[in-house]
Amino acid sequence: MTHQVHAFEPPERFVAGTVGPPGERTFFLQARGGGRLVSVALEKVQVSLLAEKLEELLTEAQRRFGVDLPEAAAAPAGDNDPLETPVDEEFRVGTLGLAFDADTATVVIEAIAVGEAEAEIELGESEEEDEPDDVEPDEDLDRLRVRLTPEATRAFIERARRVVNAGRPPCPLCGQPLDPAGHLCPRNNGYHR
Repeated sequence: MTHQVHAFEPPERFVAGTVGPPGERTFFLQARGGGRLVSVALEKVQVSLLAEKLEELLTEAQRRFGVDLPEAAAAPAGDNDPLETPVDEEFRVGTLGLAFDADTATVVIEAIAVGEAEAEIELGESEEEDEPDDVEPDEDLDRLRVRLTPEATRAFIERARRVVNAGRPPCPLCGQPLDPAGHLCPRNNGYHR
């Protein structure tokens, strides 16, 4: 089986978005450019972590390379449009890689498909010792690679945070997501509020 690298350097549009109602949302990264549309599925926590790590990467790039970065408040009103349809999942993301290219002053984001080893671990079938963290992800896995300007990265971060926060509101007692009918709160010993 051959692997595919979906490269958008730069994309016309690169966003995080969801499909489905709160509590049942599926999260996607979607890139468009050159007449192509690629959507990859990932977990909510991966979207949240990606936004956080991109923020750290921009701060580090500014410190180390003197890159002029747009302030969060100064970023233009972001892209609030829904994901483009059809949302066909190319693959599920297992690993996210980030880099700053000092030569072009751009951020490179790489979303790599879940590998066989990761799928086994998720299914609890692997009894082998985990690979060390310094092992490169398999080169034969599908991947989505985008190259963004610092401004486009800032816009992506802002939208990703809005998408993550647009889900169910947290319970004021335990922090778990609240369904419209409430939930069995562990802080109330299992009673509804």
